[in-house]
Amino acid sequence: MKLSQFKFHLPEEQIALYPHSIYHDIVNEKGETVSLRMTRRDEARLMVLHRKSQTIEMFKKDKKGKPIEGEFFEFRDALDFFSEGDTFIFNDTKVFPARLYGTKEKTDAKIEVFLLRELNADMRLWDVLVEPARKIRIGNKLFFDESGTMVAEVIDNTTSRGRTLRFLYDCPHEEFKQELFALGEAPLPRYIIDRREMAHANEQDLEDYQTIMATEEGAVTAPATGLHVSREMLKRMEIKGIHYTTITLHCGLGSFHPIEVEDLTKHKMDSEPMRVGVKACDIVNKAKQEGHHICAVGTSVIKATETAVGTDGMLKEYDGWTSKFIFPPYDFGLADSMMANFYDSMSPLLMETAAFGGYDLVMEAYRLAVKNGYTFGSYGDSMLILDD
Repeated sequence: MKLSQFKFHLPEEQIALYPHSIYHDIVNEKGETVSLRMTRRDEARLMVLHRKSQTIEMFKKDKKGKPIEGEFFEFRDALDFFSEGDTFIFNDTKVFPARLYGTKEKTDAKIEVFLLRELNADMRLWDVLVEPARKIRIGNKLFFDESGTMVAEVIDNTTSRGRTLRFLYDCPHEEFKQELFALGEAPLPRYIIDRREMAHANEQDLEDYQTIMATEEGAVTAPATGLHVSREMLKRMEIKGIHYTTITLHCGLGSFHPIEVEDLTKHKMDSEPMRVGVKACDIVNKAKQEGHHICAVGTSVIKATETAVGTDGMLKEYDGWTSKFIFPPYDFGLADSMMANFYDSMSPLLMETAAFGGYDLVMEAYRLAVKNGYTFGSYGDSMLILDD
């Protein structure tokens, strides 16, 4: 397929800058009425796609099964489409506060440093992106706090914006990372940061931009669909007998890079580290062998499981890297249902979703989403794709 086939117009006001929230008016001690924002992860809208019947549902139904106009499905309603024994797969990667702001020695120029990954713990070496890159050369030193204790030296140029930094901080490694991360902020995508009034992530984002199952540190962008999952949902799953397990794929920035070729077969994705453990294999394979549904929550889970699935359709242990780029047509080997957010025009995430749900059905869903005011992006609304 061609890049231009995934182009659509997304109104500016439908780009979600914050997670789904509700607002309560309360009276404070001074007698003033103030509006308090309360995040409700699992109450974001949900659209349901049925790929065999090629039908789309947006609204909840009354007791007679008739859609209630204007009463949209919510993310938590996805559980109503699954039964005992069905199994969900989540990504348990943990986002670290990767965006830092520092100053260049002598000039005091303001520099943004985006941590990508640690290259060598003993030497305090990190692979980073810098902005503005033209001001940062090998040998420059960057200061990240007022006391001047957190200092880094540029020791290599890796790409036009990429640099290797060596942090000059003499202490145990865990203490160093704790101090480094304390200076950082949640690595929200630029399309969110650039549209916010303050042009920064806030303290609440450190919690909002993290899934509740995040345990394995290493991501610089959150597995967006998993952000909707609440502890109440996990409890409902337990009550219904719906199982879940986790895999790890440390989400990088590759999915946000613009694709620059019309022929999608010529596009190369960045590699991302991933791991599928024996426990996940046992849970998923048992459910599949017993004829239950397997639901992959998010495009990162699809990428990981399609990297690790065997020719027999069973999930295999895997510890390595993946640069898999999935776009239509693609023959999926493991999951028979999928949850995804609504993504930007011409993004690899949209292409992967269209490969799973079918190009025509997914693009029609996107048309309906724009028409009906669904929100897009990491903090936006979601869809459930079922094989019925």
